[in-house]
Amino acid sequence: MTQAASFPPLMEGVAVEGNVDPFEAAREMATVGCDAGTVVYNVQADRLRAALVFAPEVSLEDAMAMMVVCGVGFQNALGALAPPEVGVHLEWSGAIRVNGGLCGELRVAASGNNPMAEPDWLVVGLEVPILQTAADPGTSPDITALYEEGCAEVDPLALLEAWARHTLVWINRWADEGNRPLHAEWSGLVKGVGEPVEIKGLSGTFMGVDDRFGMLIQDNETTHLLPLSQLLED
Repeated sequence: MTQAASFPPLMEGVAVEGNVDPFEAAREMATVGCDAGTVVYNVQADRLRAALVFAPEVSLEDAMAMMVVCGVGFQNALGALAPPEVGVHLEWSGAIRVNGGLCGELRVAASGNNPMAEPDWLVVGLEVPILQTAADPGTSPDITALYEEGCAEVDPLALLEAWARHTLVWINRWADEGNRPLHAEWSGLVKGVGEPVEIKGLSGTFMGVDDRFGMLIQDNETTHLLPLSQLLED
């Protein structure tokens, strides 16, 4: 049974059980109508899953910064709870890396996909494995879990609560100061800058991001911009 979590003001928790995916549940709730700040979550022995509902008052492309906010919030949360030697980094695509290994992901969906329109809602999902579930973890050496990376003492419920708190701090800072401080924080965490990349039909060198966190990919002829909204799920 999922334990009840405690969330900061302006956030409200909704626990789901069993195989219910909080990301899909949050999308359904947002479509029907629920308050911004709703956190749908499912904490199990082997994984933590959660989703946060937003009601943006900006265009979709600007609102996509909430995916970055949630990623930075998670890095700050795990960084505060894990031993100091544990390294947490983020990929532009939403993947989370702990000590270099793939350890969960962020997902994002919205009420529409017009980058210039203001969406009715936007949902960012988080999934983090607590324990390896493969019979032989050695068969997937690039995939890891918190337990294997020295985070056995990190309580999943405490991590969920810390994620909500740190994410709220960054939401407020973004609302007050815009993308600049978020961009500076995220740039120090993102993995793969200067390395080859192949994504969404584009290939080249990942040169960094623009002021809206769009991926800049340089090939032999030009530099391409891949907007963050390209990560939206159908």
